[in-house]
Amino acid sequence: MFAFDTPRRVRRPSLTPMIDVVFLLLVFFMIAARFGPQAGLELVAGTGGAAEWQGPPRLVEVAPDGVRLNGVAMDLPTLAAELDRLTDSPADPVLIRPRGGADLQALVDAMEALSAAGLANLVLVE
Repeated sequence: MFAFDTPRRVRRPSLTPMIDVVFLLLVFFMIAARFGPQAGLELVAGTGGAAEWQGPPRLVEVAPDGVRLNGVAMDLPTLAAELDRLTDSPADPVLIRPRGGADLQALVDAMEALSAAGLANLVLVE
């Protein structure tokens, strides 16, 4: 029989490019991941009766044109100061109602401003 070509040794595939890709993916996901605590807003979910409510009304309406406290338009720093005047303690409930067309970001901004002002009992209503 004729031997047209000399037999070669079978080459094993190199794992170096695959290892490089794995390390690049690892670095990408480590950079893209968020480390640290996630920020959150605490909401009260439940049905409260009229017998539990004490003190003056504290209804914050978040509308597309701004924020209103008991129907009076005001900005967020003034809102926090007025609610401080209307509440006896930080545990007093404050109702927050988003109006039609209001942005979710405006609602979250109002809730963060009230939480930063020390109000701990925010109730989201429809």
